[in-house]
Amino acid sequence: MVMNALREFLRLESASGILLLIAAVLAMAVENSAARPLYGALLGTPVEVRIGALEIAKPLLLWVNDGLMAAFFFLVGLELKREILQGELSDRSQITLPVLAAIGGMLVPALVYVAINRGDAAALRGWAIPSATDIAFALGVLSLLGKRVPTALKLFLMTLAIIDDIGAIAIIALFYTEGLSTTSLLIALAAFGVLFLMNRRGVVSLFPYLAVGLILWVAVLKSGVHATLAGVMLALFIPLRTGRPDASPLERLEHDLHPTVAYGILPLFAFMNTGVPLDGLSWDSFTRSVPLGIALGLFLGKQVGVFGFSWLAIRLGFARLPERCTWSALYGVSLLCGIGFTMSLFIGSLAFDASDASRMVDGRLGILSGSLLSALAGYCVLRVVLRQARGDAS
Repeated sequence: MVMNALREFLRLESASGILLLIAAVLAMAVENSAARPLYGALLGTPVEVRIGALEIAKPLLLWVNDGLMAAFFFLVGLELKREILQGELSDRSQITLPVLAAIGGMLVPALVYVAINRGDAAALRGWAIPSATDIAFALGVLSLLGKRVPTALKLFLMTLAIIDDIGAIAIIALFYTEGLSTTSLLIALAAFGVLFLMNRRGVVSLFPYLAVGLILWVAVLKSGVHATLAGVMLALFIPLRTGRPDASPLERLEHDLHPTVAYGILPLFAFMNTGVPLDGLSWDSFTRSVPLGIALGLFLGKQVGVFGFSWLAIRLGFARLPERCTWSALYGVSLLCGIGFTMSLFIGSLAFDASDASRMVDGRLGILSGSLLSALAGYCVLRVVLRQARGDAS
């Protein structure tokens, strides 16, 4: 059953990676065509919801980034809870290597970015952009290599990406929160308490959790803390174990939500956030401090951080190489960790205000170029390494 769930998870993530690529290419094509004004108008379409004195008025782009992406973070939270309680993250012997690799993969790219952008306070707000790994794209590239990829290597990448998500969530909460509203925070805290009580009293129906979760999302949205964190907070209280033989509410909800997020929400987010104008693009566009810092952070910082910390952990005896995995294969996966895309784009939308169009474009340019380099290099290295390993085994 566990292996079947893993195969389904990998299959969904791989397909999502292909859809993300199509959405990004489509956004680039539209942004650089006669339809550019329509694309801009679509992103800026005002959408308003009002109930009495409560009003939520945002452009369509922010409804996607603050609203629909909350469902993505909700799914991430469900996966995290399941993995911590009964999955890969529950086994200390299996988690040590990806934890240390993930720490290196977040720390070194941030240092690379800061080193390139030191002295520019506005640009330094983007220090966390190259610290994220996109699990959908990374697993999508890995799936192109077929059955040659050892299962332990896939598990290492998946676990590392999940831990990376935890780090990204913590970064958003700690460093991209401002202008707090005390009243909204108190309402969010009250909703949090209700969710806790329902969980402790053994409520298994999903409707009460989702209803209180909606209140929590609105309160967090109005509080100044980024609204997507409400999705993670809600996920922590969805019951995993109920003592009944049928599927748990968490597993059922995760199974139902996964295709919607993988095939709908993430491609839509990519389409809304990857339109980069190519007119006037030159070599200088890639060597400005922001795109260069992001691209080098993803391509160079990620591989040095993930592989370097992994090498150190194994050499010091804290961990061991994944089963049937060579150092060369581990390096190839370290390269794939430089595919930032979804989470990098999301952090970029928080780091640089939409009014600063030039930095927004620079950020997207760095993410796309760094992710593309990492994907190509990782695929080429693993294709050669895994082919050699198969030849040696035959």
